[in-house]
Amino acid sequence: MAHRTGHEIVLVRHGETEWSLSGQHTGTTDVPLTDNGRRVAESLGERLGGREYAVVMSSPLTRSLETARLAGYGEEVAIREELREWEYGAYEGLSTPQIREERPGWWLWRDGCPDGETAAEVGERADRVIADLREIDGDALVFAHGHILRVLAARWIGLGPECGSLFGLETATLGSLGWERETAVIWMWNAP
Repeated sequence: MAHRTGHEIVLVRHGETEWSLSGQHTGTTDVPLTDNGRRVAESLGERLGGREYAVVMSSPLTRSLETARLAGYGEEVAIREELREWEYGAYEGLSTPQIREERPGWWLWRDGCPDGETAAEVGERADRVIADLREIDGDALVFAHGHILRVLAARWIGLGPECGSLFGLETATLGSLGWERETAVIWMWNAP
């Protein structure tokens, strides 16, 4: 039986957007939630059980902030710039198949984006958030985006930021990071 120690970090990926449905890379473009995305974000509140957290933080982008608000945590959310999504630069708004028409074999996690970020740069932002999360006295709730949350999970357990590629994450899903004794672990991932 696992022995949980320390505090828990609950991760929430924002609700569905038109671009998440179409597979377009959505970094800085402030795409709103779809009607379904709003409904599912409201249901997140039930899944989170109205639990209180020592800290609630979110990306500054509307899709994350709206998800936090609809889930019942809008009043207590603190904006963290480091939680914004990967900066896709020239690939903003494009899907992977579209990018590969011009750049065969392109892989975000290895190649990054022209005029955007590399996995290492996203990892540096994630590391700053993790340093703060590890200092919190109590549980934390984090609302953000697919790629930054995947990097955050990888970095939490000591993997390189490119290992975020191993953690698929759908919209409006939950994850949980924490400790088993002195070891940083992922307790739950991509839970509907």
